[in-house]
Amino acid sequence: MRVGILCASDEELAPFLPMLKDRQERRTAKLTVHLGTLAGVETAALFSGICKVNAAIGTQILLDTFQAEVLLLSGTAGGIDPELEILDTVLSTEAVYHDVAGAILTGSPPWLERPVFPADANLLALSKAAVDRIRPPGRVFWGRMATGEAFVDGQRRQRLQERLHPLCADMETAAAAHVCHAFGVPYLAIRTITDTARHGGEETFEKNVPAASALAASLTAAVVQALGITGEPAQKRSAETV
Repeated sequence: MRVGILCASDEELAPFLPMLKDRQERRTAKLTVHLGTLAGVETAALFSGICKVNAAIGTQILLDTFQAEVLLLSGTAGGIDPELEILDTVLSTEAVYHDVAGAILTGSPPWLERPVFPADANLLALSKAAVDRIRPPGRVFWGRMATGEAFVDGQRRQRLQERLHPLCADMETAAAAHVCHAFGVPYLAIRTITDTARHGGEETFEKNVPAASALAASLTAAVVQALGITGEPAQKRSAETV
């Protein structure tokens, strides 16, 4: 089994590099893929660059070129639900786009039944066990993530909450989940909050990225360890029947 870890930025990837034993680097599609073992599990990790297309390219590389059987997204997000505080962590139960009309996804190929990408049930169960085991600092929530191309702040945050009710927003999760959905590969996103409605703005985001990235990476590593303990990847579904 090989786990793929996708981060958007070099800061989000940085905490993983010391964790990877026997780390080697491969270059492809202008990206650097870091290969090694994490908690005894073969792992391929990269940072794709920010936004949906880059995330989709990075995901495709991890699945096709490096045969990842599970995809974990790790990094940061902006808090949308008013309950969230900076350095809380959200794990995705599902991902949606907030800047793509649902009818585009359900009314044309590839004919999705719903414009929603559920996370893998087995990975969610493992994540809950991992949280219980390592008891990370900050609070942990499970819920919906929303993805779009713009930094969400101010009134945009409130409108997004009213329309889609996500816990948090980022620029990559739904795109990576979309690729996983097409190929029947299990995914889970783990993101720590850098900014909220009360403490917003890009300066706040930048200030909290290092600590948030480290928290998300520690919990992601715990999920990888849990996968290694079970000895089996999450159940891969047939792409033709998804």
